[in-house]
Amino acid sequence: MNQSLEHLHFPNESTSYRQARNALLQEEMELRRHIERVAQQRRALPKGGEIPEDYVFEGKRPSGRTGRLKLSELFAPGKETLAVYSFMFGPERAEPCPGCTHFLDGLDGAALHICQRINLVVVAKSPFKRLQDLAKQRGWQHLRLLSTADNTYDRDYYGDSTALSEAMRDQQEFKPGEEWDMPILNVFRREEDGTIRHFWASELLYVPAEPGQEYRHNDLVDPLWNMFDVTPEGRGDFQPKVKY
Repeated sequence: MNQSLEHLHFPNESTSYRQARNALLQEEMELRRHIERVAQQRRALPKGGEIPEDYVFEGKRPSGRTGRLKLSELFAPGKETLAVYSFMFGPERAEPCPGCTHFLDGLDGAALHICQRINLVVVAKSPFKRLQDLAKQRGWQHLRLLSTADNTYDRDYYGDSTALSEAMRDQQEFKPGEEWDMPILNVFRREEDGTIRHFWASELLYVPAEPGQEYRHNDLVDPLWNMFDVTPEGRGDFQPKVKY
């Protein structure tokens, strides 16, 4: 720690606390630098692959009517980035995934701000009417929900497990014949000529987790876990629920 750097001192703290806190502050500063280095490396990625087709989703059109929308129609004028979050609420599920649900509860509030800069949609494999009913039940006001029930988007961009290799299935400990819808964030970029390319995905979902951890693939954009990380209890064995 730079000895000339001024530090805070809270009421009645001990010398040992302040020394330990200053050492931690050094690590937090380095973490801040590392997060930005990773973000710069992410932004500097070469061009990703062009989308194989202009996927057609079901959802609300700009007119407010329910209808079919192409992926290319999800780009608003002046916004060349599209983030698509696939969540686990296929027709075979009685309820949505609790992990996805808590994340979307928070993302709904942030979406009003996010959409000032980029395009954001949330997709799942259930029919659109079912997604609308869930949004009403959860009180979601700002998320744009779309159904992938009639396209191959989730298969192609790993919002489900159907295209995983056998080696990947073994690595992820899938049981034989088991298929899942998967919670992944994909980001796309539209070029000046209208070509749409894949930019980035939260691929940490598909690498082995660290011992004692979950995959943490969405942690960068998930306030729940970041809040727990600054508490004495930490994350512990907490698991979010759809209902409390």
